[in-house]
Amino acid sequence: MENCLSTIAHNVRHLSLLSLALLFSFSLHAQRTVENFDFGWKFHAGAVNPAHIDTTGWRTVDLPHDFQIEQPWVEPAPGEKVDNRDNASNVRSRLSARGFKEMGEGWYVKTFTPTTEQKNLRTLIDFEGIMYVGDVYLNGQRVGGTDYGYVGFEIDLTGLLRYGEPNTIAVRASTGNAADSRWYTGGGLFRDVHLVTTNPRLYFARHPLYITALPSHRVSIQAEVANHTRQDSVSLRLSILNREGREVCTRNLRKRYHRNMKTEELSLDSLSLPDVHLWSTDDPYLYTAVVTLLDADGTPVDEARSRFGVRTIDINPAYGLRLNGKKVLLKGIANHHTLGALGAAAYPRAMEKALRTLKDFGFNHVRTSHNPYSESFLNLCDSLGILVVDELYDKWLTQYTGGRKPWLETWSRDLPEWVKRDRNHPSVVIWSLGNELQQYSTLPFNDWGVTTYRMMKPVLQRYDNTRKITVAMHPRGRALDTDSLPAPLVMETDIASYNYRYMYFPGDGRRFPWMTFYQSEASVSAMGPNFYEMDLDRVIGLAYWGAIDYLGESWGWPAKGWANGVFDISLQPKPNAYLVRSMFKPDEPVCHLGIVGKKGKQEDWNGVSFNQDGLNENWNWQPGSKFDVKVFTNADKVRLLVNGKTVGEQDNTSNPKQRNQLVFKDVAYEPGYIEAQAFNDGRLVASHRLETTGEATRLRLMPDDEAWKADGNDLQFVRVWAVDSKGRRVQTAQGRVRFSVSGPARIVAVDNGDIRCSEPNVATDHSLYNGSALVILRASRQSGTVTLQASADGLKTARLTLRTK
Repeated sequence: MENCLSTIAHNVRHLSLLSLALLFSFSLHAQRTVENFDFGWKFHAGAVNPAHIDTTGWRTVDLPHDFQIEQPWVEPAPGEKVDNRDNASNVRSRLSARGFKEMGEGWYVKTFTPTTEQKNLRTLIDFEGIMYVGDVYLNGQRVGGTDYGYVGFEIDLTGLLRYGEPNTIAVRASTGNAADSRWYTGGGLFRDVHLVTTNPRLYFARHPLYITALPSHRVSIQAEVANHTRQDSVSLRLSILNREGREVCTRNLRKRYHRNMKTEELSLDSLSLPDVHLWSTDDPYLYTAVVTLLDADGTPVDEARSRFGVRTIDINPAYGLRLNGKKVLLKGIANHHTLGALGAAAYPRAMEKALRTLKDFGFNHVRTSHNPYSESFLNLCDSLGILVVDELYDKWLTQYTGGRKPWLETWSRDLPEWVKRDRNHPSVVIWSLGNELQQYSTLPFNDWGVTTYRMMKPVLQRYDNTRKITVAMHPRGRALDTDSLPAPLVMETDIASYNYRYMYFPGDGRRFPWMTFYQSEASVSAMGPNFYEMDLDRVIGLAYWGAIDYLGESWGWPAKGWANGVFDISLQPKPNAYLVRSMFKPDEPVCHLGIVGKKGKQEDWNGVSFNQDGLNENWNWQPGSKFDVKVFTNADKVRLLVNGKTVGEQDNTSNPKQRNQLVFKDVAYEPGYIEAQAFNDGRLVASHRLETTGEATRLRLMPDDEAWKADGNDLQFVRVWAVDSKGRRVQTAQGRVRFSVSGPARIVAVDNGDIRCSEPNVATDHSLYNGSALVILRASRQSGTVTLQASADGLKTARLTLRTK
């Protein structure tokens, strides 16, 4: 058992709480079982009568699944104005916000046969989310659903199942109306589903454990229990396991239970951890709490587990945020939950790839804009040391919270589910109840959100009182009567979170010295100034809006979404990603070139101007061409050379508007190479070179991970380059790449990083963009050899052999 625990603890992938429960559910004694219910669903796009379902001709799909990403793009009619910023005045304009996909519904059906022995057990079906709203039917009868698909729910099927014979679960997933979201949501069973059985009389409730690491490094645990026995007390065993799976402390307890309560939250004795190991961003050390319910004769009947980290968070206007007593600046992104060509489907491997990429560039923080992400995402943040501002809603308006039921009827269910699920994650350091709220006079109670916040805050604190609470605001309007003061809602929150308006921090801080500031959205167009112009010793930090290109919120066809990130939608870094790296990793010498190409027109977004300069890394041009060249560096000085000849030198500057981004004007192109060299104290510390390449001759396949699991869910991202005879990527290469795969894997998505591309993402071929493409493979549940082949007209075919284990 110890070896099993150690293996799990060291594996940072697929560590959702439910998957951990599955791994531990088959104990010799505990009666809880958790069955993964992701595989073998029948799917149909379009409306269905749940009372008369015939799945003949339906496709078989495995979860997670986003049916909307499979749909064709909806191209506007010629001459039709389509702009996400026109207040959604027509359906197609609203579709620009939703990624130019049609709204609709999809149906998922799965048949299973519970054994007659299960008749004596409590049976639940657990959905981590249905996008965007959903209904669940058992044998034609509606048994539950969700009106806000970003949070999970469970349905008690006990007494409704037909034991010993087939039962049919049918799920309707709807994207809602086009105006019900301001971005691409995707649609479908986009997260995991599990079938759970427990003891029928004595069991743990949903998200039962609440773990608090006290300042003395004592660990306090609360467990929510249901007791339908005749006993007025319950017996529990509490154990703490270290990262290697070894038990470091244990205790047997007996707690009084008030039998007139449906469930009771029992405070267990606190434990002192010997030689406590703190959780931090650099050393994300995790413990596991195991609480076992025992019946009257001491037999285990249920078990609950949760990972946790021991750490302290202190937030104060004098120093911002301290983790374990040490100042930590949040250096982050604010992005939607989708995963590029995979759409909304919540693949842990895709999240891990994004988080590792971000961390490599110096990011340590994610704001979950503007809704809860999957629990697998938070597990990865726990394991990788990423700090999270966990956000529940966009606006407190029915339109943006599912659109099906009034928000005032649903928030009291959404909020406890969210907090109870996420409160044990050490990565979560701040709660956010919503986004850009003070802009809307139509908020409930007609006081710009003040009463609404006062209503929600005590409910949140009922379930967790260890973290500060905020809402993100866009304070363009400021106060009601004057724009010289913060909006009234700012005065209510624990943290003053401003989108874009970091320039208000100094003045507001002088007038209201109790305020602590967080730039909850920072413009990538103003990178540098919006970082260096803050008092970094005092602010909490910032989150760059849309640092990764994403679907939805398009500025107009043919762009399918946001195109202003520092990473493209396939996660390739753009040249200005190295500006972020130079700021966020000041101790690592950074030097990177960007050629200023064709400039786009200046655009305005949320009151922020964006200047698209067409940065690229291409050095194949027509002789006589001239270009401005940017060099992103944190070194003291940069020398620019073309074919070994110095064309200019510049010192870095402390001016926040130009710091770390040097511009060399009108550099003449010559075939060969252009190189930037960075110096500190006269010593070469970093360099970057772009070369003129020959014609593309072949394709090159580059997998991203050798450890590919045969679990039916793991992904392999394979980058494709068109290269010349020297193996160099040819940025000007065009053409379509055709993919085929043999062995226990299949192609789930293709991409090339160009958000303006109108080709489908669910396909077996895709065009090159900047000489590159991407194919994503999903492993089956059988191990074996997988062979991927890529071919393109005029280029030598490439083959790659991989193995799933």
